[in-house]
Amino acid sequence: MNDSLIQAALQLRQHIDQFATLSDEEWNELLPHLSIIHLKKHQLLATQGIVANQVGFVLEGVFRQFYTKDGEERTTYFFFDQQLIAAYMSCITARPSPVNIEALSEATCLVFPYPVLKALFSQYAGWQEFGRLFAEYVMVALEERMAGLLMLSPEERYLALLEGDQRHILQRVPQHYIATYLGITPVSMSRIRNRIVAK
Repeated sequence: MNDSLIQAALQLRQHIDQFATLSDEEWNELLPHLSIIHLKKHQLLATQGIVANQVGFVLEGVFRQFYTKDGEERTTYFFFDQQLIAAYMSCITARPSPVNIEALSEATCLVFPYPVLKALFSQYAGWQEFGRLFAEYVMVALEERMAGLLMLSPEERYLALLEGDQRHILQRVPQHYIATYLGITPVSMSRIRNRIVAK
């Protein structure tokens, strides 16, 4: 393992430790499967219609997850440094991915095959605990996102982004992608921003 891969692996382990503490034996089972990839701006990490089988950990960069239907893009999520990233539904079901995951900047990720992670879940208690707690984390995030889209007005969704713990999205993501994430047009978002500033 070269120095950059060792450093990247350490960052991943520290992230996983936020969910569950792995023994050295459990952790070492993943190490041979880790590699680093570099993506150019607008390069896809996952492609709609193609089965995804790779999990990543963002070392540097910004990504967006989006659907394309009838030529229209709908952004559903953003990924930033020190986050796990994958087309999880496709990984879990082994069906074609319903989403694209695109790098919005030059990006670097530590990656490993999902089938390896799935095998670790079934073999080791520490990995199983991580899998359960991470799934709960993802479920809560999805439910919060769904509730926001269903229950908040576009202006309330923008204010929640502005005032909440995700306001870094506004600083690092182009405005037209934020608009699709909020479920509105760029013109509508510009009007909302002007109203808020006017207040």
